[in-house]
Amino acid sequence: MEQLTQNLKDGYMQLLEVPFPALGNGDVMVRTHYSVISAGTEGKTVKDARLSYIGKAKSRKEEVKKVITSAKTFGVMKTYKMVMNKLESPSPLGYSCSGQVIAVGEDIKNIKVGDFVACGGATANHAEVVVVPKNLCVKISDPKHVKSAAFATIGAIAMQGVRQAEVSLGESSVVIGLGIVGQLTVQLLTAAGVNVIALDIDQNQVDLAKKNGLKHAYNSNNDGIENVIEQITHGYGADSVIITAGTSSLEPINFAGIIARKKAKIVIVGAVPTGFNRKNYFAKELDLRMSSSYGPGRYDTDYEQKGMDYPIGYVRWTENRNMQAFVELVVAGKLDVENLMSHQFKFEQAKEAYQLIVDRSEHLCGMVLEYDSSKELKQHVQLNTKSYNPAEINIGFIGAGSFAQNFLLPNLKEINLVNVATARATTAKNVANKFGFDNCTGKADLVINDKNINTVFIATPHNLHANSVIAALKENKNVFVEKPLCLTKEELEEIRLAESESKGQLMVGFNRRFSPQIISLKKELLNDLPKAINYRVNAGKLPSTHWTQDPKIGGGRIIGEACHFIDLCAFIAGSEIIKVEANALKDANNLNDTVSISLAFKNGSIASISYFSNGSKKLSKEYLEVFCGEKSIVIDDFKSIDILGPNGTKTKKSAQDKGHVKELELFVEAIKLGKSLPISFEECYQSTKATFDVLDKIKGE
Repeated sequence: MEQLTQNLKDGYMQLLEVPFPALGNGDVMVRTHYSVISAGTEGKTVKDARLSYIGKAKSRKEEVKKVITSAKTFGVMKTYKMVMNKLESPSPLGYSCSGQVIAVGEDIKNIKVGDFVACGGATANHAEVVVVPKNLCVKISDPKHVKSAAFATIGAIAMQGVRQAEVSLGESSVVIGLGIVGQLTVQLLTAAGVNVIALDIDQNQVDLAKKNGLKHAYNSNNDGIENVIEQITHGYGADSVIITAGTSSLEPINFAGIIARKKAKIVIVGAVPTGFNRKNYFAKELDLRMSSSYGPGRYDTDYEQKGMDYPIGYVRWTENRNMQAFVELVVAGKLDVENLMSHQFKFEQAKEAYQLIVDRSEHLCGMVLEYDSSKELKQHVQLNTKSYNPAEINIGFIGAGSFAQNFLLPNLKEINLVNVATARATTAKNVANKFGFDNCTGKADLVINDKNINTVFIATPHNLHANSVIAALKENKNVFVEKPLCLTKEELEEIRLAESESKGQLMVGFNRRFSPQIISLKKELLNDLPKAINYRVNAGKLPSTHWTQDPKIGGGRIIGEACHFIDLCAFIAGSEIIKVEANALKDANNLNDTVSISLAFKNGSIASISYFSNGSKKLSKEYLEVFCGEKSIVIDDFKSIDILGPNGTKTKKSAQDKGHVKELELFVEAIKLGKSLPISFEECYQSTKATFDVLDKIKGE
């Protein structure tokens, strides 16, 4: 299939052949018939992509701060490569479309194959096939309206703005900004029996509103417009003002304060600054409100990604119910979207449509892309056809996000890369092109069941690790899985059973073992003496909404990250963990991410791990001290090592290296030579089990 993408580096736009996106349990797969281009939101994205590096930096100041922080940690060159990897990756466009359902996930009950639906959100892209979560998908009762229903996402934005205004029959409402959202807002208000006054600085948009039957539409640059509004509202002023404009000017919000009656509601839907003149807002006690996109549920992972609905008795209008209400109004003939469509292009002409937005050479409003729904589509993409020698390493990748692209794939050279599977279609194709895979797909099982593949890398979100590991082991594949190995003790035991019955080998990506500093440390220590280890990790704060904090997706930070430090202590001790103790700092969200961990080992070694999330960002992340045989060895953030002993002190500094390159080198070498992997499964098992023991101790179990 094809998908419209743009390159964030220079704005290069193309229709890219990509595989079908992955279908999850709570997802709906849709063959797109129409998608809508937002001249405002998407227009800015396209223009920003075509800016110079300096222009991009000015437009995205927060991202620049992150780059500077990253450079301090990883170094300038590594950070440069990471930034360029991001900029050079094809980025999808679009967030509102409609079409026919061609597949549904296991948890989908009310939508079936063959239904016509409207879709919204980050994955409702300009693509021949899209996969969207169920709460961002609504049915269209009459297929005749499938084109107009493609505006459902944008319509929901307009509808939520109207709901925030809490309008009543007979009230007066002023709409400032008559782009597509503003035009739909006008129609919704009119349908609700509200006396609507619409304003815009573009006379074309004003004329369009009048053409669609609005009596009171004016150019806001006209003299005396305040008097006109005063007269229409019988001298009271507007009961509500809905700002749907997008501008860096303070004019809309200040003007809203002038024309509103006392205690009126001002609702901000568009992207406008809020540094308003206080005088009118204070004197009239105006109620300033923000409208959050499509409505309640927006930006809530539980709602959008996991499909957890809000009870209708407590939240009447969610983003899904807003989308459904919009579609029903369209089907009932209460909204006329057809008259708002200024342009329609074939999907193959998408680049021309976006160029029109950039040039602004014509009047624009609703812009629609039409797809050929009869065209035969390919679910997977084959870039090269070749045969594979089973005696060689033939690799499949499941998951290839930023970590895999920056730390794993660049270090796998002169190896057959057979197939890569990712949830996002554009990522799969980009990774395949960039690193030389012969195939790309959205289906992980195609990688696992491929008889040509003998080695599988797994770098998906944490909750998907266990199932992929078990499936690959059952197919007798060698498996490299990024940490954590799994999220539950039950999964760990299932993996242990699968590993014991498999002809393949399994290793977890505990890369710190292979850093130059740890290699030097191991050479300095006497193996037959117990060690005392003190490991301080300044982990930094992550919000409770971050995916790693979600126990069902990321598993929490102890499982997701502290496993690294437990494993490293076990490796340095050179012995089995026999005792685990742990205490966590209490916090309001019960995150358990500021923890003191104590380990005891069979050979008498001890370790203390201070995994703290409440420290200063100015402090280095990792500080490791090891005491043994009258020697003290200090490693600071894997950038320096100090070896203090009876014969003096040795210091060595270098760029940060946490061992990813050496780890993969030894993993590949072991498979090539038919040797045991550099980390045995038993070590991976013990380190993972100790992680679960930490959580049990925190819970008091």
